Amino acid sequence: MTLPRVILKPRRARPFYNRHPWVFSGAIGRVEGEPQAGCQADLFSQEGEFIGRGLYNPDSNIRLRLYSWEPEEQLDERFWSERIDQATELRRQLFPTWSDHTAFRLVYSEADGLSGLTVDRYGDWLIVQLTSLALASQQELLVQLLNDKLRPAGIWLRTEKGIAELEGLSLTDGPLAGAAPPRPLFIEEHGIRFGVDIVEGQKTGFYLDQRENRAAAAGYCRNRRVLDAFCYSGGFGISALKLGGAKQVLALDVSEAALALARENSALNDLRGSIEFKKADAFSALQELHDAGERFDAVVLDPPKMTRHRAGLKQALRAYHNLNEMAVHLLNPGGMLVTCNCSGLISTDDFILTLAGVATATGRRIRILESRGAAPDHPAGVQCLETSYLQCIICHVE
Repeated sequence: MTLPRVILKPRRARPFYNRHPWVFSGAIGRVEGEPQAGCQADLFSQEGEFIGRGLYNPDSNIRLRLYSWEPEEQLDERFWSERIDQATELRRQLFPTWSDHTAFRLVYSEADGLSGLTVDRYGDWLIVQLTSLALASQQELLVQLLNDKLRPAGIWLRTEKGIAELEGLSLTDGPLAGAAPPRPLFIEEHGIRFGVDIVEGQKTGFYLDQRENRAAAAGYCRNRRVLDAFCYSGGFGISALKLGGAKQVLALDVSEAALALARENSALNDLRGSIEFKKADAFSALQELHDAGERFDAVVLDPPKMTRHRAGLKQALRAYHNLNEMAVHLLNPGGMLVTCNCSGLISTDDFILTLAGVATATGRRIRILESRGAAPDHPAGVQCLETSYLQCIICHVE
């Protein structure tokens, strides 16, 4: 069978020989054949040399997503099955014992060679996100494979904000197979119990990518008064108390639903009286705390993504600067700053330069003790560095 051919413009082939999976529309010189949304197509250099095979989407700026660089390899059931097996095998190495309370990322899109598919496992339930029309066209097969291989109690679909606009993809949250998950569903992390809402909670219910960072940050919090801004369901603050021996935590979030879950999680871990929750916008709350003369021994900043587009990059960097500057003003001398960035368009170097600007603006010496990324079940693909999106910088502030 002859597949449609996507021909690159001159001098545009290098990233794809290096196996980057995204072929943007601006790199394409012409298309031979009439590929429909979700169909297979082959990528060729301008000189006519085969490069890779992928799935086509005429409605996305990522016009072709590559999955194979072998001309004889078909993107069929066997192919998708093997990719899921490879992803699963890595997680079995990372988490040798799976239980009803284990939570981790099972499939991480480009890093696992499955661009556009994310699967998180919470106990006996799978949460699926389809972020490309290409793999959404394979939804029925992928769900069948996941169900047959892992036998979960249920599989639930979660959609991501902005994907309909970017991919021309219309999906609705809901069940894909089996039973609906309980609300909340209980998981354990480093011996701490958390209730999570995988149906309506942020991301897929919990920030699994911050697992090791919560433990690392907690190690710097012994006998400290901690401010946990953007606390969501209480992960950093509760870990600071249970793992790190923090003295007291003030946790802020603008979402009442998140705070309700955080309060339940603090009670679940017998922390009533040690942690105070307050509904507030972190940007204004930090300024109000400073004006009121409040000071802390540690501040945790884990804000949501500041920008999804390069056009918003300068504004995002300015927001990170302002947020971290306010946090530094709230810190006692010798305090700890745990500051995170999940805006993938902002590099580690740019984020650290922002902290350098904060040090200059505040006149405080800031020293990096640890520069961390996402948890190991969110591996970064060296051929698609966009998979390395999270920074967690732990700093000492004089």
